[in-house]
Amino acid sequence: MASTKTTVLIVPGLRDHVPEHWQTLLAAKLPGVVSVAPLEQDKLSCAARVDAIDRALATIEGQVIIVAHSAGAMMVAHWAARGATREILGALLAAPADLETPMPAGYPTTDTLSDHGWLPIPRGKLPFPSIVAASSNDPLTRLDRARDLAQAWGSRFAELGEVGHLNHASGYGEWPQAEAFIRELS
Repeated sequence: MASTKTTVLIVPGLRDHVPEHWQTLLAAKLPGVVSVAPLEQDKLSCAARVDAIDRALATIEGQVIIVAHSAGAMMVAHWAARGATREILGALLAAPADLETPMPAGYPTTDTLSDHGWLPIPRGKLPFPSIVAASSNDPLTRLDRARDLAQAWGSRFAELGEVGHLNHASGYGEWPQAEAFIRELS
């Protein structure tokens, strides 16, 4: 696993911390993990979410590996585009949500996301090594869109196969492959 001087920062998606989610289980398993705290207000604000990443990073000394899921991957892209000053060892961006394409019922509309600063998705090269891990049957992102984002961000692309949105609803609690990706970024 990552050295003791490396902290994993968990960046969840818009649904925040779900008890059975692989990120929550990973945070409980690894030592010294820091998670971006859920917002109490402005929950759909991209700027507020990016500020929450900054607040979490301010609590960490030493090297950081970011582990983001779904809209959390978009938060990281927005954070980096804003001119991130914190050095990041690497980032795992798992099942990035394509916020530019209408999502299934129950998710915010593209107009709502645009109104809250999420669109357009930043497409600049990330200033740190990264891995985009994507599913071939994710209801929130087509595989070709995830591949395009990985290319734009300068990320290594890892196709995971048919794993849905890589969440509890898709049958995922623990996701051991996350630890392998973290080791790769260490």
